[in-house]
Amino acid sequence: MNNVKKEIWEWLAALVIGILIVTLVKVFLVTNYEVVGQSMMPTLNDKDKVIVSKMTEVKRMDIVIFHGDQQEDYVKRVIGLPGDTITYENDELFINNKRIKEPYLQSYSAFNNPDENFTGDFELEELTGSQRVPSGKLFVLGDNRISSMDSRYFYFVDTEEIVGTVKARYWPISQATSQFYSE
Repeated sequence: MNNVKKEIWEWLAALVIGILIVTLVKVFLVTNYEVVGQSMMPTLNDKDKVIVSKMTEVKRMDIVIFHGDQQEDYVKRVIGLPGDTITYENDELFINNKRIKEPYLQSYSAFNNPDENFTGDFELEELTGSQRVPSGKLFVLGDNRISSMDSRYFYFVDTEEIVGTVKARYWPISQATSQFYSE
């Protein structure tokens, strides 16, 4: 009977340690999210499941998860970093007066056959009142520009609200990938 008790305690200890390790990893290193909505189509679709790294530095064109208003998390692409100027003209993105290609939009039929510009023309200052993205902030857009609530509407995202960067889609399995394009 003594050996049975010892083995039960060893299993319980291993289980507790395992749960503790998983919890620590999820809180500090990586977590998973389910995409809600169509704002990142065709890159990410509604109900896609993704792995998010909490430990990577956010770069331009990364896809990020961030806390928004009303206890809701959002998924968007980082277009502008602190200090950047941003202009959109005739469906072409200019960051710091340099044209930036957006190949992730090319596979979207709405981009290739728009009735009007897929992304409406704008300058950062006319949208936000700021010539440059402020320190500690990011400018984000959804890949589905026609129906995305993004920085064109709520302006800047505070870097402290960033949960992490999307590193992989694991569900649906047929569309699993870690290729999302970044600069």
